[in-house]
Amino acid sequence: MSRTQYSPNTLLAVALVACGLMALAGPVQSQSGEQIKRLLPQVSAWTQSEDSQTYFPENLFEYINGAAEIYLSYDFQELIVAQYKKEGAESSMAVEIYNLGSPTNSFGIYSAERYPENPFLPIGVQGYLEEGSLNFLAGRYYVKLLCFDCADDSDGVLKGFAQDIVTRIGGTGGFPALLAAFPGEGLVANTEKYILNNVMGYAFLHSGYIASYEQEGQAFDCFVIVGKDNDDAQAMLDRYLEAKGKSSLTQRSEGYIIKDKYYHNIYIGRTGRYLCGVMKIKDGFEKTGERYLTSLMKNLGTR
Repeated sequence: MSRTQYSPNTLLAVALVACGLMALAGPVQSQSGEQIKRLLPQVSAWTQSEDSQTYFPENLFEYINGAAEIYLSYDFQELIVAQYKKEGAESSMAVEIYNLGSPTNSFGIYSAERYPENPFLPIGVQGYLEEGSLNFLAGRYYVKLLCFDCADDSDGVLKGFAQDIVTRIGGTGGFPALLAAFPGEGLVANTEKYILNNVMGYAFLHSGYIASYEQEGQAFDCFVIVGKDNDDAQAMLDRYLEAKGKSSLTQRSEGYIIKDKYYHNIYIGRTGRYLCGVMKIKDGFEKTGERYLTSLMKNLGTR
């Protein structure tokens, strides 16, 4: 039985996709999961209370209550779940280790679930504590821990389990290198996200990063979309401009300004295989949009 709970809005939003994926799914893959089992922690005074369970794309729905496509959208590969009990106590621990196949994809799902106000920890690449739980990012893995009836020992127990898993993973890497392209001024810490598909709701805009900013009395977002090569990036830009319509476009020296009913003013340009831009710029703040687009293009141009 899953420990993960989702809001009614989330479940409603994912139900149709879930049904479609379940209809298409074939038999569950026959895999041993031995490699991921080696990551299960061994902590003094704690033992596994039951056999671990392994899930794959075909049966992930059985564990996370119909919200599996959130993880599948980041090319989820495998999940192992283990339950632990503390000797001589009522305390228990649930361990979930998700393999997303690559550090970029694991950052994607991690970034989708963290909040800027979370109390962050230097565990793996990064982790954060919530009441009775600790989630962290380490290489291609996203790990979730939940301690039950741990009382005042909760944070220490969670950190002990997390550190053991990090040691077993080995090299945990860091955040995606492209995050360094985002201007530092006004950046709201820990709002950077990676979106594997359908950036800004368009299927042809793939593999993008977005970050939130607060500057000069307004909130806006910067984004970077990664093309396969220069031609692919130009093709994405051409399709995006076509989708927005000529009447909404103003060409400028470093790209375009687009009037949009949802995102206000969008500043977008291309440098090499990257599209980049600024959105949610309100009228009267045009210089802010231009300045951040110029900064993004300069930072990306050195890559």
